[in-house]
Amino acid sequence: MWFRKFLTSIFFLILNGCDNQIQIIDKPIIFNQERINLTKEYFKQRYDLNRDTISITPKIIVLHWTVIPTMEKTFEAFNSPYLPSWRPDLENVSGLNVSSQFLVDQDGSIYRLMPENYMARHVIGLNHSSIGIENVGGNDTLPLTDMQVEANIKLVKYLKNKFPTIEYLIGHYEYTNFEGHELWLEVDDNYRTEKVDPGEDFMNSVRKRVKYLNFRKLPN
Repeated sequence: MWFRKFLTSIFFLILNGCDNQIQIIDKPIIFNQERINLTKEYFKQRYDLNRDTISITPKIIVLHWTVIPTMEKTFEAFNSPYLPSWRPDLENVSGLNVSSQFLVDQDGSIYRLMPENYMARHVIGLNHSSIGIENVGGNDTLPLTDMQVEANIKLVKYLKNKFPTIEYLIGHYEYTNFEGHELWLEVDDNYRTEKVDPGEDFMNSVRKRVKYLNFRKLPN
């Protein structure tokens, strides 16, 4: 397994056709057989999909904020395969812990927490086709930074270049726009949570700089 080969390794990735460089630090969360089994159960319970694999074909990039004030605490929250006891609001939906493929610290450092094409639990209805980018902070006492904006821009460019199947870039607060869309697979009409992350200003800043990538407009 890839997570046994790396504790923390740094890769420098150059985007073709871009003059900027992205540095991604691999810092894998636990992805053992228990987490794989829980992910397969999530496919079945939430999307009515019987899957032999937990790999996805990315269609959407979803930007988030953590509200958790540090990278270390966020990593700790995501690391266990099982949902912690302090998230009873999600426990009845699935025992699979929340997670995201990427985490961006306040200083703009980018951490890859799991393989990009493995399903993470970070957005209702769309996990089966989305890559999540979490940003440390986001509340009034620890707002997202300009360095995080720049890091998200680089990461979005990198992902779009690597996965031409990606069609949408959204903020977490926009996920319900996909209700009724072919990508929306949540089976429970009552399972929704209200989101405001990562904020409209943050999304507008990122969207403006990646406009040339021609992401599709959000469904109504």
